[in-house]
Amino acid sequence: MLKEWGTVVERVYRFIEENKEMYIEWLQNLCRQPSVSIENRGIEEAAHLVKMYLQDIGAKANLIETKGHPIVYGKIHEEKERTLSFYNHYDVQPEHPMEMWDCDPFAAEIKEGKLVARGAADNKGALMARICAVHAYQKVYGQLPINIKFIIEGEEESGSKQIKELARTQPELFKADLCIWENGIKNEDGSFELKLGNKGILYVQLVAKGANVDLHSSNGAIIENPAWRLIWALNTLKNANEEILIDGFYDQVQKPNEVEKQILEKMEFEEEETLNRLGLKNFVLNLKGTELKEKLMFQPTCTICGIHSGYTGEGSKTVLPSEARVKIDFRLVPNQVPKEILQLLREHLDRHGFSDIEIIAREGSYAAKTDPGHPLVMKVIEATKKLHGIEPRIIIMNPGSGPMYNLCQQLGIPAVGFGVGNPDSRKHAPNENIFIRDYVEGIKMAATVIHDLA
Repeated sequence: MLKEWGTVVERVYRFIEENKEMYIEWLQNLCRQPSVSIENRGIEEAAHLVKMYLQDIGAKANLIETKGHPIVYGKIHEEKERTLSFYNHYDVQPEHPMEMWDCDPFAAEIKEGKLVARGAADNKGALMARICAVHAYQKVYGQLPINIKFIIEGEEESGSKQIKELARTQPELFKADLCIWENGIKNEDGSFELKLGNKGILYVQLVAKGANVDLHSSNGAIIENPAWRLIWALNTLKNANEEILIDGFYDQVQKPNEVEKQILEKMEFEEEETLNRLGLKNFVLNLKGTELKEKLMFQPTCTICGIHSGYTGEGSKTVLPSEARVKIDFRLVPNQVPKEILQLLREHLDRHGFSDIEIIAREGSYAAKTDPGHPLVMKVIEATKKLHGIEPRIIIMNPGSGPMYNLCQQLGIPAVGFGVGNPDSRKHAPNENIFIRDYVEGIKMAATVIHDLA
């Protein structure tokens, strides 16, 4: 039976190898189209380009217009028993700072086996790999063994507000037996990373205000500085032991269960390689081993993303700023509710004498988690082994965030993510990249899952 399986899927693998230059060109074409969601730059063009690729593989595709950016929705209905959905996004982060790039971020150049482009890893590489997998399978066998849905949004990098609303109002569009989530990496040992969930997020901006205009810094003797006030407020949120000091913040946080502990212990994490790559000597609190992995996957965070106040340009300008702002994200774990955390933050600031500090908050996202023992998740795990005989690395909860809960767990759909990135893909940073070989392997992986799910 295994030999028969190998014969069937090997034909698809051969087709992918024979046509990989065409598939690479398709990806370059998509990466050359800017699609920066927070700047509304190139969004419509990118959405239409993705729609065209879906139509080229026979999908019934359309753009779902929203109050924000359009959602590209495609469906290939083969009247089969099972339905697989692919969730991806066509929007990308801004490319700044430009001076840190080794090449044009939208030229999609290939250097030393790597495709360098904004969006290559997050998330156009994985998106196009799935389209190519469907194309290859169809070319070899004429039709797919399962039904396929493509759900591709244009606001993942800015909060996924519209697709969450669509899942609430039209949940039937998302109905599937299994959802393959947006992305993941291939490790240096050749193993795929399989993500079974992700953390939630609450993103806030704190604003402290002083005088109604910037002043000469000599006034600092008698006029309160909002930058100092903001720093004092920040000092109440977290201590040097990495503990978040907001009352009630940890009340709903659960420790990993026995199955999750076993997966954590088995999960390889290249600590030394990661530290060397980042130019660091140690992780926070000098954590190592299972403790480090547990903190990364199962503990919430409070991270200062950026601070702005006064003059930060070249040279000196003696100024007392009239305003100070800080952007913070809280990565949340299952059972933590973004609105409740926001209320706890407000109460905390008020209790510490900072009721004057304004909080500007986004809606936030819930954390999501899929049972690793789900039968269809097990099929994806087996598919990764069949490709190269290497055990995948199971990530119970990706430290990043996204709308997985709204699109999957809330609707009773198990989800597992894999992709074409690498440990140094530099997502959201200059010189974002993927290896060409990983992209080709990602196409094969998606084709294997399509085949095995039948």
